[in-house]
Amino acid sequence: MTTNVQAARLAAIVHADDFAGADALLAAFVQSLLQCGWRVGGVVHERRTNALGRKGMFLTDITTGREFCISQDLGPQSHACCIDPAGVAQASAVLRQALADGVDLVIVNRFGALEAQGGGFAAEMLALAQAGIPLVTVVAEKHFETWEAFTGGMAVRLPAHLHALCTWSAPWAPRSATQETA
Repeated sequence: MTTNVQAARLAAIVHADDFAGADALLAAFVQSLLQCGWRVGGVVHERRTNALGRKGMFLTDITTGREFCISQDLGPQSHACCIDPAGVAQASAVLRQALADGVDLVIVNRFGALEAQGGGFAAEMLALAQAGIPLVTVVAEKHFETWEAFTGGMAVRLPAHLHALCTWSAPWAPRSATQETA
């Protein structure tokens, strides 16, 4: 994995499998970018109780606020992965729209099990990378080796700190954002 933070337009916050702070960190990063005038696309992840009172996972489109449920209820006795590939497929339109809009930066909630197997958001992430749009995601330690292969070692590994995300993204700040901070 590349160590030159300024050269890598792909970045990942790599964490232990139980790191719950990633979602809040990415949401805070999005808010800081939006306040500085960035055009940010992508999706952020949230775990919460759904309309039926069951815990669920949701993705929120950063641009429109539209939500996508990406979990399926497998029952109280299930220990299987509850990711709903159909929900992820619906949410993938958000990443394709970010590419079409030519946003300044894209947030992808996770490079997880689906992406590690070539599904999920993998195709959209590759298209965004090919277009040169800076992209940051979260990767569990168990998927890190696959992430490195996926990115060809051209991504940077960031610590789970807002300052690290801001430092990484600074080279691609839109002109309006750099004028506001000058």
